[in-house]
Amino acid sequence: MTDMSYREITNNGLWKNNPALVQLLGLCPLLAVTGSVVNALGLGLATMLVLTGSNIVVSLIRKQVSDAIKIPAFVMIIATFTTCTELLMQAFTYELYLILGIFIPLIVTNCAILGRAEAFASKNNVRASAMDGLMMGAGFGLVLLVIGTIREILGSGTLFDNMHLIFGPVAENWTLHLFGEGYGFLVAVLPPGAFLVAGMLIALKNVIDDRVEHHRATKRAPVIKGAKRVRTTGTVS
Repeated sequence: MTDMSYREITNNGLWKNNPALVQLLGLCPLLAVTGSVVNALGLGLATMLVLTGSNIVVSLIRKQVSDAIKIPAFVMIIATFTTCTELLMQAFTYELYLILGIFIPLIVTNCAILGRAEAFASKNNVRASAMDGLMMGAGFGLVLLVIGTIREILGSGTLFDNMHLIFGPVAENWTLHLFGEGYGFLVAVLPPGAFLVAGMLIALKNVIDDRVEHHRATKRAPVIKGAKRVRTTGTVS
């Protein structure tokens, strides 16, 4: 793979083909557990670990697995990495694991992971597949973090609350109280709030893409310098 190809993989994962904002995959956990930053970060890291690991293994076996059984094989690989991630969370972040609940084992059914295994890892080398998994996971995780940040601020008036669930006792004093006691915009912590925030992020990305494309089109338009001949006679059809 060339440097340009790696830049394209990075751009696809983080922006152009972001699984959450463009492909609209994994919306169930995206909207269900993003009530706070710590929840979003936990699920984002877990998803990125599974996505990167499964991409690597799928790429390694891509020439040994026939088309007839590749989807079941991919699912088995994803399920294996999901189970390993689940056991790691039970061992080191047990309270967060309990909070995220069923959404950790449901990583197996995340269409973004199976989609990357089928569309990319099964057709590319290990390094490219690892990069693709890492960037797609990072793109998905960043959207989780943005939604979690907005919902936590609006819903609770805090930021980085309960970060000790991931980073341990050193993070017990990381909580920022942005508003007074008793603040809370209820709709932000409810499912409708998640849909509203996600919809606004998708709309913002579309606006940015349109403006960038318009700017590029303007720069590509040829500029004719000097005097121009204008036809003033004849019929315009």
